[in-house]
Amino acid sequence: MLFSPSADPSWNDTGFLRDFYSEILHQDTCQADTADGVALLSVLATDDRVPPQHRFETVRLLFSIATVTDRHLAERWPDLPPHADPSSEARARQAVRSSTPDLLGRWAVECGAVRLALAGLAVVFPTARTLPALTPRLRVFTDQHSRGTDIGDYVRFVLLLAARDDNRTLDAVETFTDAYWRGTARGAPTRARALHLLGQMLARVGTVLARSRAGDDTTAGAGNT
Repeated sequence: MLFSPSADPSWNDTGFLRDFYSEILHQDTCQADTADGVALLSVLATDDRVPPQHRFETVRLLFSIATVTDRHLAERWPDLPPHADPSSEARARQAVRSSTPDLLGRWAVECGAVRLALAGLAVVFPTARTLPALTPRLRVFTDQHSRGTDIGDYVRFVLLLAARDDNRTLDAVETFTDAYWRGTARGAPTRARALHLLGQMLARVGTVLARSRAGDDTTAGAGNT
């Protein structure tokens, strides 16, 4: 109903999804039913009938749900985040973790935009199998998007997080936030600061992709690699 060209014109997929996503992660805060919403998001993210831009936004929302605790910790350090619900956040994070293998298993058939979002999710839940795979999987993006571009910086930061070098990660966080992004307290845990920064970068990538939806080189990597 939402995405069919013959759908009732009174349906607005963008407006509906905006409200739908707001209910699942209202004001960037996990609630008791957020974990249940993850199952619905996973269905949208893996259904080829859903347009790529919406699958990208769905995976990005899954990233946001999985990183609520870390991102809010980085934002509020050393204070506790207001309205935090540790139990709901933990349940929601586990729900995203459970859905991630199936999402990453679609890499070969996904378009470039969704792959970019999946790369962020992969470093939230690192495994011995997925982290080494990111370097060859993202090579098409590093080849086509230089440092200093939104997509180029994003994929290189993902690869740095995949390397799991805390010192280099901290240096990169300091460099990027000083130059481009909303910074976080230097005393906050490095992982929390890194995921806070990665979330900002992924949001900017989404903006770039939205501007280029008509088709240009920002969708590089759309084919199988």
